[in-house]
Amino acid sequence: MNVWIAIGATALGCYLVKLLGLSVPAGVLERPLVQRLAALLPVALLAALIAQQTFADQVSLVLDARAAGLGAAAVALVLRAPFLVVVAAAVLVTAGVRALA
Repeated sequence: MNVWIAIGATALGCYLVKLLGLSVPAGVLERPLVQRLAALLPVALLAALIAQQTFADQVSLVLDARAAGLGAAAVALVLRAPFLVVVAAAVLVTAGVRALA
């Protein structure tokens, strides 16, 4: 039964956050600072997700093949490679490091 209470509380919380977002006055949303922050927020959240998935293993930080793949992707991005090349570089380097380790 505790699971259903958690699901209900989460659904209610999501609804309240959505309602809070809709109740913000339009004048606040038109401010330049708010618009810049809104544009940068998805990038920051995606970067945090990538870092957590790359360097975390349950409760500890690790450096393994995932970090090498991320490094290869970063190098490919700096070299202005197309998206598929960036993904392929990350996959190949990650697989290569795992095969060698």
